[in-house]
This record gives sequence, structure tokens and C-alpha cells, in this order.
Amino acid sequence: MKNQIVKVAAVLFIGLAVVSCKKGKNETEATEAQEVQQIAQAAERYVADATSSTITWKGFKPTESHNGTIKVSEGYVAFEEGNLAGGNFVIDMNTIANLDIENEEYKGKLEGHLKSADFFDVEKHPYSVFAITSVDANADGKATIKGNLTVKGIKKNIEFPATVTVSGDEVSFVSEPFTIDRTEWDVKYNSGKFFEDLKDKLIKDEVEISFNLKAKKDQAI
Repeated sequence: MKNQIVKVAAVLFIGLAVVSCKKGKNETEATEAQEVQQIAQAAERYVADATSSTITWKGFKPTESHNGTIKVSEGYVAFEEGNLAGGNFVIDMNTIANLDIENEEYKGKLEGHLKSADFFDVEKHPYSVFAITSVDANADGKATIKGNLTVKGIKKNIEFPATVTVSGDEVSFVSEPFTIDRTEWDVKYNSGKFFEDLKDKLIKDEVEISFNLKAKKDQAI
């Protein structure tokens, strides 16, 4: 009996530890889109550097995961009185790339599938957009960012922690990894919410995302 109690306690402890780890992730809940505040004419604008700005992603199955990048095609961040006040980034969905598959044939198949109507339907929706709606500044350049994420024409508000650093004429905007529920943007392929008995074909709804954006001061202003 004592051994059984110990085993049960061990299982409960492990279960609680797993739950705690999951809750430790920056999980964002998609909510109704918010109004984007207008930026003052006097605001300092920094234009996104498309060559060095990327969004990383990671998707999960029960026994494996895949990760990759998506490029930012254009955008900006704006500062008022030295504080981040807004920003808008256009994400080129045609640039979805996988980084963990070495076999070029399989890598190409996965990238093509992600661009298909099963996932992001890039032919109909070639661009996604993230627009900042509010910034709650913390210490040491860290902030909680809220913004509207538009994917497949569906706009929802999300929030995540990020570090914003200004160095001379350059700005670095780096988020901590956070997760979104892909089904909120109608990406339902092999989701357990909508399909039964998927077994090893199940693809988890949570997608991990992080922003690594670079911008340079707009010299035209």
C-alpha cells in the first residue's frame, strides 16, 4: 500500500510539474481586435529593415516538432517622448521557411503544405499584419505589447512580452517566445478540436512565435 501511495504521489508530482512548465510559457489569448491609436506627427519613426527582421515559428505534433522563419517585408515603429507608441509590420507569408529538415525534398513539401489552403492559404492571403495597439512599459526596456494580428483576413488582439532597445539610429524589437492558438485564425488542419481519431497525425493547436525586428531611423522625416 505504501509503495502504491508513493507511486501515485510521484505521478501527481510529475503531472503538476508538467502543468507548471506549460503555464510558465507566454500563452496569449486571442481577443477582439482593438483600435490602433494614431501616431502624433512629431513622433520619431524607425523603418523596418526587411533584410534583418524575422519572425520565428515552431509547430508541434505529439512526438515531434518543426521550426522555421517568416520574413517581414515592411513596417515601422514610432516613439513619442522616447517611449514606444506604436508600430505596424507586414509579414510576407510566401517566405515561410523550415529550418530543421535537412532533406530538401521533404523540406519543400512541408513549406508547400504550410502555404496551401490546409494552413495559411498564401495564394489568397499573401500577407499577414501585426499592428501595435498599446504598450505597457516595464523596466530595462521591457514591455508588454498588445496588438492586432491579422492572418487569413482574420484580425484578433494578442499580447506578449518584448524588449525594445534604441541604439543611436537603430531599434531592436525582440519578443520572448509566446504561443497562439492557430485555430483562432481558421488554421484548423488536423486539429483535435475539429477532427477525431487523428492519432499520430494530430497537429497541436499551439504555435510558438517570436519577433526579432530591426528598424532604422527614418531619414526622410
